[in-house]
Amino acid sequence: MKSLKTIIAFLTLAFLTACGSEQKGEVKMSKANWDTGYFQAEVYKQAIEALGYEVKKPQAIKPSVFYLAAASGDADLWVNGWESTHQNYLTDSNVKGKVEPVGYVMKKGGLQGYLVDKKTADALNIKSVIDIKQHAAKFDANGDGKADMVACPPGWGCEKQITKHFAELNLGEFINPIKAEYSASMADALARYKNGESILFYTWTPNWTVGAFKLGEDVVWIEVPFSETQPVEVASATKAKINMGFGADDIRPFANADFLNANPEIKKLLEVASIPLADISAQNLKMNAGEKSEKDVERHAKEWIEANQATFDGWIAQAKN
Repeated sequence: MKSLKTIIAFLTLAFLTACGSEQKGEVKMSKANWDTGYFQAEVYKQAIEALGYEVKKPQAIKPSVFYLAAASGDADLWVNGWESTHQNYLTDSNVKGKVEPVGYVMKKGGLQGYLVDKKTADALNIKSVIDIKQHAAKFDANGDGKADMVACPPGWGCEKQITKHFAELNLGEFINPIKAEYSASMADALARYKNGESILFYTWTPNWTVGAFKLGEDVVWIEVPFSETQPVEVASATKAKINMGFGADDIRPFANADFLNANPEIKKLLEVASIPLADISAQNLKMNAGEKSEKDVERHAKEWIEANQATFDGWIAQAKN
């Protein structure tokens, strides 16, 4: 028969083991409803799980839904926030003070603007979105007399900025913004380009579009003479310095303020983690090539973590200290 001391030691070890293996809590994580944001969401999800939390399957939602959900506590966080582009959501009276940015996925990684195929830009001397007015028929895919431009679906922050451009610059007189599902619309634009047709579209970085179309060779950024933004130096543009119509944005995690206070390890993780733009763009190209299932994205994230194991382990170690 085992001694009382042995039994007590065994029970103590079992208790400590059980405590150590318990989940620290459930995290209600969301992700963007644009697929170029799925990869970074999955990397951060796996990092939070490495801290010992259970993460519910992230739901893909648009910004207008996420920030209200985070403010009410129905969502805890996402890592797909565009700080400047999403300001109108953050200043909403139902959201202000309840949702906070923490850390950076990419500082100034969010470049946005309009592009045309370089062949047409060179042939017609198109340097600005205003120049499209004289050549709208060249970009008219549906025969309505207006240039067709792939824009943003309703509920995205960029849609509001594009709407401002249309109002201030009267772009609606000669441009028809396509607001259907973005990836499908861009796939159509790519097909038209390969058929030798002229194309006009909005995009951002990171995004598979700037891999499928080579910047400076296939497509070029054009100017948007918008009063709220200033000219900047941009590579692969029609001029050395252009007004993009959008500011270079920081892509950041945003979370419910009470959730961050209650979970300091997650807050610290969000503060120290980041992913290079080039790595996200490379993954986006894999998705565009067909590797776009949920399992594919999970695998891409695991492969990235394995290739950057020391960095990933550093995040976890810092978060736990």
